[in-house]
Amino acid sequence: MGIKMKKIVIGCIAISIFTATQSITVQAATKPTSVAGCKAPTAKAHAPAKVTEPMVISKSLPKTMTIDTNCGPIVISLLTNKAPLTITKLSALAKAKYFDATFCHRLTTAGIFVLQCGDPSASGSGNPKGWNGYKDENLPADQAANYPTGTVAMANSGKGTNGSQFFLVYKDTKLPPDYTIWGKITKGLDLLNKIGEVGAYKINSTDNKPYYDTDGYPIQTVEIRKITVK
Repeated sequence: MGIKMKKIVIGCIAISIFTATQSITVQAATKPTSVAGCKAPTAKAHAPAKVTEPMVISKSLPKTMTIDTNCGPIVISLLTNKAPLTITKLSALAKAKYFDATFCHRLTTAGIFVLQCGDPSASGSGNPKGWNGYKDENLPADQAANYPTGTVAMANSGKGTNGSQFFLVYKDTKLPPDYTIWGKITKGLDLLNKIGEVGAYKINSTDNKPYYDTDGYPIQTVEIRKITVK
C-alpha cells in the first residue's frame, strides 16, 4: 500500500534499523522529515540479549519508568496493581540494560496510533533470548478507544506470547482486547504526537527508496538511549 504513496525526502537519514551504514536521499520533501530537538542516533540494530527471566512477581515493584530517547524523555506511571507480572518482567529487562541503544521500529498513523519499541533487532520479531512468553494481564473491554491516549501496552503475536515489545499510544485507538495495559504516559505525549505528525515510511523493494506509509518505520528515527525504573 505504502509504495504507491509520495516519495519522501529523507535527507541522508541513516536507515540504521536494517543496516548500520546505508543512507538514503530522494527528491523534494512535501513535509518535515524530522522533529526539532532530536539528536542523531548512534545505536545499531542487534540480536536480543540473554536476560535471566524472573518467574515470580517481585515484592517491590517500581512506580515509574523513564524512557530516555534521542528526542527527549518519556515518563510512564506503572500500573503495579493491575499488571504486576508484566512490570516484574520489564523491570528486569530495564535493569539489565536490555533496552539501551535500541530503536522504536514501528509507527502507525491511521486507524491506530502507536509507536512500537522494545525489539533490539528492530525487525518486529525480537524478544529476550530464551523467554517463551508470559500471560496477559489487565486486558480492556472490546469497545471504542479501549486503548486511549497515553496508554502503554504489550505487543504480542497471540495469547501468552508477551516478551519485551511494547507500544505507546499517542491518540485514542481501538484494538482487539488482547494487549496487556501496564502503564500511562505522564510526560512525552507532545513528543510522540510530533513523531506521529512527521509520519512513517517503508522501503519499496523495486527501487529501494522510501515512501510514505501509514504503518512502517518512523521517519524521525527514535532511539532508546536507556530505560530506568524506580
